[in-house]
Amino acid sequence: MTRGRALRRYIPRWLLAFFYLAAGILHLVLPAPFVSIVPGWVPAPATTVSLTGMAEILGAAGLLQPFSNDLRKAAGWGLAAYALCVWPANVQHMLIDLAKPGHGLGLAYHIPRLALQPVLIWWALWASEATHWPRRRH
Repeated sequence: MTRGRALRRYIPRWLLAFFYLAAGILHLVLPAPFVSIVPGWVPAPATTVSLTGMAEILGAAGLLQPFSNDLRKAAGWGLAAYALCVWPANVQHMLIDLAKPGHGLGLAYHIPRLALQPVLIWWALWASEATHWPRRRH
């Protein structure tokens, strides 16, 4: 891979890793808002939030480690799966918010958040080089 191609993913990879690192730390140090949006069918909400925080931190570390392309790709797949798995919590958050008298953060927040979830999934795969879509690898 040329240096230009490698750099094209460098900044997006760091941005994504920073996002997941910050989110993971928040899950661990301020779990209450996250616990409150865990769907009722998910067992042990507080434990689940702690585990998701650790998964975010480990995923961020995996994206940034310089030693193994396979580990970076595995981190990308893990973060993509994670983003898919937390989608129900994002839906739950929207439903809780919309049930409030003032509608909480409202649809202007929740609809883009839900719509961008597939982009977040793709971003993890692309930044980790697990996929080259929409471009072919040359």
